[in-house]
This record gives sequence, C-alpha cells and structure tokens, in this order.
Amino acid sequence: MHFKKIGRLSRFHYKRLLLAVLLVISLIVLWIIPINGRLLILTDPDLKVVGTFPQVRFDPPVSRSGDRVTLYLTDNTPWPYVRLFVGDKEAQLLETTNTTGGIWTWQWSFTLPQQQNYKAVFYYNCLTGCIERVSFDLGNQGTQIPPQTTLLSTKLGLVFADTKRDWHHKAGWDVELLYVQQTNDPDFSIDAMAMRVSQLSQTGIRVLVRVAYDRGQALPPTGDEVALKSYFDYYTRLARDSRLKAVYGYIIGSGFNRQSENSLAPDRLVTPEWYARIFAGYGLDPSRTDNVIQMIRMVNPQVKVLVGPIAPWSNDQTGDIKDTIDAPWLNYMNTIVYYLDATTRSKQAVGFTLVAPDGFAVQASGRVEAPEVASQPAQEPSTNISRIGWNGAQAGFRVYRDWLRIINNYSTTRNLPLFITSANTYTLDTQIEPEQNYPAGWLTSALNEINNETQVQALCWFVDLPYDKWAGFSLKAQQGHLKDGYIEFDQLLQK
Repeated sequence: MHFKKIGRLSRFHYKRLLLAVLLVISLIVLWIIPINGRLLILTDPDLKVVGTFPQVRFDPPVSRSGDRVTLYLTDNTPWPYVRLFVGDKEAQLLETTNTTGGIWTWQWSFTLPQQQNYKAVFYYNCLTGCIERVSFDLGNQGTQIPPQTTLLSTKLGLVFADTKRDWHHKAGWDVELLYVQQTNDPDFSIDAMAMRVSQLSQTGIRVLVRVAYDRGQALPPTGDEVALKSYFDYYTRLARDSRLKAVYGYIIGSGFNRQSENSLAPDRLVTPEWYARIFAGYGLDPSRTDNVIQMIRMVNPQVKVLVGPIAPWSNDQTGDIKDTIDAPWLNYMNTIVYYLDATTRSKQAVGFTLVAPDGFAVQASGRVEAPEVASQPAQEPSTNISRIGWNGAQAGFRVYRDWLRIINNYSTTRNLPLFITSANTYTLDTQIEPEQNYPAGWLTSALNEINNETQVQALCWFVDLPYDKWAGFSLKAQQGHLKDGYIEFDQLLQK
C-alpha cells in the first residue's frame, strides 16, 4: 500500500513536470518571436520580464484624468525612432534603457486625458513613417461615438473641418493639407495632420489629404529631379505611416496651372507633361515605377490616389491637346487626362495593375454676381453660366460638368469618382470673399445639384477653420454672410 501511494504521487508530479516543461517551451517561443497585438499589463513594480511582448506598467498604477503618469513600455526589439501617442497628444520620452538578454524599456510621461475612452499607440521607425507596434485602450469601457454602421453617408464635406463639429451621425468628408518642405509646420506637417486624421476618423469622417510641395509651389518645379526624388520619398513615408491608415485618399497637388502655385521656379511652370510624369510616369519606359501612384501602391494599395484640382478660369497655362471647348484651363485638363490615359494603358500592357487614378479632385466655385442669377443668386449652382469669350465654357459652379466631360472622354478614366474638394462663392476675377457675397441657400442648391450626379462623391466647402488668411471663407468664424452658411450647413446635416 505504501508503494502504491508513492506511485500515485509520482504520476502526479510527472504531470506537473510535463506542464512546466511545456510552459517553459511556450515562453521561449514567445520570447524569441516579437508578437504584434495587445499588451500584457504588468503590475510587478520591479518589472520582471515574463510572458509576451511588448509589456507595460504605470506609475502610479491607479490614476485619474488629469494626473501625470509615467508609463514603462518593455519590448524585446530595440526599435528606432519610437513615439507614443495617448489620445490625441504625444507622450514625452524620458529615458531608454536596455538590460541583459536584449530587453529594452522606454519610459514615457503624459497627463491622462479627460475623455472617457482613449487609445495609446506605440510607434517605431518614425523617421521614415511611423509603424504601429501595438495599441491598447485606456479609460472606461463603452463608447461616446456611434458605431460607423449607424452613420448615414453624405456628400457634404469641409476643408479643415472643426474636429468638434457635430455631424449629426453623418459620414461626411474632410480635406487636409500637407507641405512636403514644411516638416515642422504647426498646422500642415505630418505630425499635425496625423492628430486631426485620428480625431476626425473616429467620428466617421472620411479624410482626403492634399499634398503640396511647398507654400506657393504645388509640385516640384519642372525638370528638378533632385526635388522629385525627395518628393517621392515623402509619399512612401505617408503610405507607410500607421498613424495615417485612416486616410481615404491623397490629392496630388492643386492649382498647379496657375503662376501663383509655381512661385519657387516661375521660369519652370508645372506643365501637363510634367504633372503626368510625376503622377504616373508619363514619357518614361512603362516598366519604371518612380512615380507617385506606384510608389504609394507598393506600400499601401488600399488608399486612393486622386488627380489634383486645376484652377478654373486661369489663363496662365494651356495644353497641347485641345478640349472641344477651347479654353486654357480646359485644354490643360484635357492634356493631363490624355497623357494619364496613355500612360495607364502602356503600363497595363507590360503587366502592371492598379496604375490608373482612383478619381479626380476638382474646384467648382459659384459666380453669384453673374447677371444670369441676379434675381436668385442662391440658385447659381443649378444655372448654366457660359461665356462666349471662353467659347462656351462654364463660368460658375457648373464648371464641374466641364471637368466631368473631359474625364469621361477617355477609356481608363471614364466614370471615375469626382470629388469637389474646394467650393465656395469666390472667383479669381471678382475676388469677393464669401463673407461678403454668400447668398443664403447656395449650399443647399449646390448639394441638390450634385446629389443628382452619381459620379460626384463629395462637395467640400472651403473652408471651415480659418487657417492662415482664410477668415473670410470660414464657416466656423461665422463672419458677415457666412453666419447663414454656418447655420445652413448644420441644417443640411440634420436632414
């Protein structure tokens, strides 16, 4: 009987030993292989490294909103150029240490946000585009944001949308701006824009980002290959940056047919040929991939790449491939689309896919002082305003129809989405700002007009927040006649 008892105990110990061995093997595997995903929250004050990576602990371990907190994040890889964002703010990196066995710990300090729910995200490789290593939710469970499945889509949108605006459970549009050469700009750098993308996307807003080379220079000057190389590198960084994964699409340049958007090199204006070369590789061997759309596609095939808007009613440049309506801005547009169509077909012939544009961003401003709408200026968006001096080209909001006609003339661009990313009641020749001329009801008429056009996806008022010199265009500022515009936009969202 004595021996049977010992035998039973031995079998029990054997099972425990086997489980211990399996546990050790599992820990070794987890130790060797970095695992992206949720964090293991440690409460051990000595931060003994066991289990999966990365790991985190807080000091103090229990805190309230407004308290200053230190976070220790430990991983088994020496990630370079790390950053930690908590809610919509970046945490302060205090110290980086490593211990035996290749274990690294980063010490961060931040103030706990006031909101109920927020996310902390750890990134690495931020010098060339932040890559998300891990994210975790903090705060109370539950949500203050309606599930996106309950949001109704609207074509309404804003340039520089107020992040605190009530969209009344509508999934609208926002247009942001980046300057490639202004890496530390407080409003138009990657870091500044990433914060706004995070805030807006959480409310269901779809974000489009217009990329400009520099202030007063929409794209690298024609023929400047050095500038072009850094420009392409910038797009690779954008496509790689995990903070920007919610971006719906990138708009390549804007108003580049105008002299004022070529101020850094006024003797080397951005021609239609140069634009098509930058965007898709026009004029090069079709096997080459050094162009914006393919550089982005290689890193992020999901994000949309849109042809940037051409300034209407500008005589600064024209194009060699004339439109059926012979006007400089339409000839310029027609030439670009002709070259993009030819380039897309040549690349498809050598086996490339996803090389056509995903759509077009355009400008469409209302000409509310036109004699055709003198008695009803709010009806301007639904009125044909053509000019004999421009060979019948549309001179008001319906210029969007001229853009659509050109896009639909070519096989690889036919029926592509069109996004009106800049609409208001300002025209270059009148130079009257919307705060002085906005007629109540104009936005309603414009939305009714484009709701009948299935190819038009967005109608974005320029602007909401009064960045830079745009106070006279700002709905948020509510200056002059734009008090009516502010109220009207909100009422349209509630319908």
